[in-house]
Amino acid sequence: MQFSQLGLLPELLRAVNEKGYSKTTPIQEKAIPAVLNKRDIMASAQTGTGKTAAFVLPLLQLLSQDRDNDKSQVRVLIITPTRELAAQIQDSVLTYGRYLEIKSMAVFGGVNIKPQIRQLRIGTDILIATPGRLLDLVQQKAVHLGHVGTLVLDEADRMLDMGFIPDIKRIQALVPKTKRSLLFSATFSDDIRALAKSMLNQPLEIDVAPRNTTIETVNQKIHPVDKKVKSSLLIHLIKQQSWRQVLVFTRTKHGANRLVKALTKAGISSDAIHGNKTQGARTRALAAFKNHQTDILVATDIAARGIDIVQLPLVVNFDLPNVAEDYVHRIGRTGRAGIKGSAISLVSADEIKQLRDIERFIKMHLQRDEVDGFEPIEQLSESRSLASPAPARINRSMNKTRSKQRSHKKGSQPQAESSGQSSQDNRNQSSGQSANTNRSRVRSFSPKPANQRSRSSQGSRREMS
Repeated sequence: MQFSQLGLLPELLRAVNEKGYSKTTPIQEKAIPAVLNKRDIMASAQTGTGKTAAFVLPLLQLLSQDRDNDKSQVRVLIITPTRELAAQIQDSVLTYGRYLEIKSMAVFGGVNIKPQIRQLRIGTDILIATPGRLLDLVQQKAVHLGHVGTLVLDEADRMLDMGFIPDIKRIQALVPKTKRSLLFSATFSDDIRALAKSMLNQPLEIDVAPRNTTIETVNQKIHPVDKKVKSSLLIHLIKQQSWRQVLVFTRTKHGANRLVKALTKAGISSDAIHGNKTQGARTRALAAFKNHQTDILVATDIAARGIDIVQLPLVVNFDLPNVAEDYVHRIGRTGRAGIKGSAISLVSADEIKQLRDIERFIKMHLQRDEVDGFEPIEQLSESRSLASPAPARINRSMNKTRSKQRSHKKGSQPQAESSGQSSQDNRNQSSGQSANTNRSRVRSFSPKPANQRSRSSQGSRREMS
């Protein structure tokens, strides 16, 4: 469907056309008319499918047509789990609303609160906020939510994972009961669905994609490799294949810092974003990456849902995430807006449990390619059956001389650099599985359900907000 068929204002269509969009995505096609009809919505769609535009465009239109309200008051409140996502939504509001007289701002932690208070005193139509900073502003009486007509919860599943639901309920009590509510998320667990139905008024449920699936436009594969030479392999791939603008995910903040140090030492321009970085440093690092001033951006899962680069070509999982669902959000940073992308994971033997959980979650086996010269000594066990296909097999087309090289393995294996995983990180990782080279041995396997996620502490919530 064309955007011009949705009944959007000429000013919005002009902004959309300038952005280069003409056809709607499935979530936009179904959600935009529903929001324009002032329905409560509970919508789920895969990341990278235009979810933000699905609620920003119709809300801009409704605000521009409602001329009776006091424009000094917050009329639309959008709650997000992370600073990066709040900034991303604000960018979308400014982009799509450039020809409308709609004021908006984003507030989040990690930066000085005083400029935000000063700007709120001027007034804003749309307020995008993380829960912690919003409640701080309410406590300081810098913002009043008594005129909110629409409450949007974006990435509701992430809200649950990060322990924000009590804060959401506090915010819910501060807005009028007559408000409309929109819940948008990449995925919805059964807990989130139950919570949403208790908060919304006869919501329209929109589900445009199967749950627990990855985007078809992303080509996925893994490189089995020993943990101690992961950094060497990544450097080799970056240089050999001339990678540019690659987003790399690590499991820990310290691991991200060590990897950047190793990449910089190898002459590769890189930077990191994670919770220990100031908001200013994170903003500068992301801007340099988007502007092609930095080739490699190393991130923890804090950024998995906050980076929106339409033509990002490649995502690399330096470490597999402990939670299978996070894999979907990581690789969802590429293959956006229908453009092809790739996702490569460097997987060591002690990550077999995470790999099996991911493959069960996405209901597919990932292709395995061993890189010539980096064949693992500790073999990565085969994938378990997903009820039909045979276990994923190693693609040996890249290594026809493997048997010859293995006899000289100990003498030729690349040395582990200082950026490799430390013993402390090894203890912190939930590998739970040792390498098992005897593949004929069969053991029972009962993975945890994907929706059993650990709750973050209050301190973690404050950090993210």
